[in-house]
Amino acid sequence: MFKVAATPLAVLLSMGATAALSESGTYELDPGHSQVLFSYNHIGFSETFGMFSGFSGEIEFNEDDPSASSVTVSMPVKSMITGWDARLQHFMSDDFFRASDGDVVTFASTSIEVTGENTANISGDLTMNGITKPVVLETTLNKSAPYPFGAKEGTPTLGLAATAIIVRSEFGLGAFAPAVSDEIELLINIEALKGE
Repeated sequence: MFKVAATPLAVLLSMGATAALSESGTYELDPGHSQVLFSYNHIGFSETFGMFSGFSGEIEFNEDDPSASSVTVSMPVKSMITGWDARLQHFMSDDFFRASDGDVVTFASTSIEVTGENTANISGDLTMNGITKPVVLETTLNKSAPYPFGAKEGTPTLGLAATAIIVRSEFGLGAFAPAVSDEIELLINIEALKGE
């Protein structure tokens, strides 16, 4: 699970929010437009990419008390996409995740530093491979507005983007470092729509 706790993200949600998003309620992540992309350097020859996508979750937004808001996202390790089955199986092997069907990744925010009108640094605890370490997400509120068309037209919608760098060896995933880069770059994009 990729879990962002109440207070920090609630502050972020209130930055530049429109009237449509000032309503309290549940905002459900759009699994088709929410992704976590990761990249690493392979022996200096290339940058290699992978992704988590199709995960589900929700934002609980409290208009009267933003500190009571929260976000929860579930990101199973085995939902990883690498574009090549042999690489995926390697990541799931004893060299890296030793992944079982129930393994998930979690993030719980601990503080926020607002850095601009629509930007903030969210600090929190990332748990992966059974190990928890602090991480900072450099976050941008892309847009908060009613969805413009189709079956979702008029639904209050939120878009967030974030970047971070993690050191994989800190999570017990350091095989072949430093030849294969120990630092992993993350690019996170999330869309969430207000539920009924």
